[in-house]
Amino acid sequence: MALWKFRARNHPQQVATRGALHDVDDRETDPVFFGMLHERFYFTLDVAASAHNAKCARFFDAVVDGLKQPWAGERVWCNPPYSLIEPWVVKAWDEHKRGAELIVMLLPNNRCEQKWWQRYVEPVRDRDGGNFRVEFLPGRPRFIRVGSEGIGPNERPPFGLVLLVWTYSEAVTR
Repeated sequence: MALWKFRARNHPQQVATRGALHDVDDRETDPVFFGMLHERFYFTLDVAASAHNAKCARFFDAVVDGLKQPWAGERVWCNPPYSLIEPWVVKAWDEHKRGAELIVMLLPNNRCEQKWWQRYVEPVRDRDGGNFRVEFLPGRPRFIRVGSEGIGPNERPPFGLVLLVWTYSEAVTR
């Protein structure tokens, strides 16, 4: 099969007239999964949260927009709305340059063909220097739906996940 005429397209949720579905974008990261990441990275700030799903005591939400706030000096956790990934990746690069100590972003791993990945991730991922790397995660970590107390049966996302990690040193854990 030849791919020479293949044209990548965004997911319908990203371009549909109705826009993103709030209850899809506002899902909560599994606390057990986040706990393992927190033990490794020691986060101080959740920059893309809601009051009901914040993973850090300090967080930014839709009112205190994480895209408009400084992250300098912080160890940042970011699980952005998947219908609006590019502005969060751009913000992470800007804040990395401004002095964010660490930024870890959880994203779908099936978006590698999209322009934001090709522009901001692929040219620099896992290159010498170690300040930015990509970690493809095994399996399909689950999310909690808005209004649910926990993860229900068969609530895995239809895609795997990846961590984008920005840091100023080789050692991102303490």
